[in-house]
Amino acid sequence: MTPRRYLALCLFALAALFVAWSLHNNHLWAGLTVFALPPVLLGLAALRGWHRAGFTAAMLALLWFSHGVMMLWSEPALRLFALAETVLALLIVHAACLPGMRARREQRRTPE
Repeated sequence: MTPRRYLALCLFALAALFVAWSLHNNHLWAGLTVFALPPVLLGLAALRGWHRAGFTAAMLALLWFSHGVMMLWSEPALRLFALAETVLALLIVHAACLPGMRARREQRRTPE
């Protein structure tokens, strides 16, 4: 699996999580537009090859991670959703960093 597809898969999984989470909330449309739409758009951008998709997703993943940790501590009824959000945010950061880590590893291998 390529890093782009890995990133897109993580983003789509996060969007699906937010859709499921929004179905349990009174503010369905607000949850869908604020939480579910950005990962979907970034996933599509990553699949289309936008070179800033990984960076943008990693920056937003910091917010998703913080939100997930906050919900883990404050809402006992939503702990499974919050834990899944936290793990997916970490996977998004990992997926966004893969191209840079691979480029650095290749740079070390090539003799100058």
